[in-house]
Amino acid sequence: MSQPHTVTVRILDKDYQVACPAEQEAELLVSAKYLDKQMRGIRDSGKVIGLERIAVMAALNISHELLRASEEPPPVELPPSVESVHRLNRKLDDALYQLRQLEIS
Repeated sequence: MSQPHTVTVRILDKDYQVACPAEQEAELLVSAKYLDKQMRGIRDSGKVIGLERIAVMAALNISHELLRASEEPPPVELPPSVESVHRLNRKLDDALYQLRQLEIS
């Protein structure tokens, strides 16, 4: 039986071996880097002491970010401006004119 693919991530100067499909390694590394950044920010603030408490605070903050992002309405697509519609019409007119010229030739 083959060994699972593992990746070493470093969080707060400590290495962790994490089993991960090879195709998801890049995402895992980005996630670990983000978590490390969040935990360092909490630790450096001096308001929270202890690795476990720092990890819990980081998890709560990241969960909050995720929930807020999932609740935001999707971006509204703005209708094209009048000028962009006119430019598009001119391009279409030019293309049709060139096509007619080819048919006449």
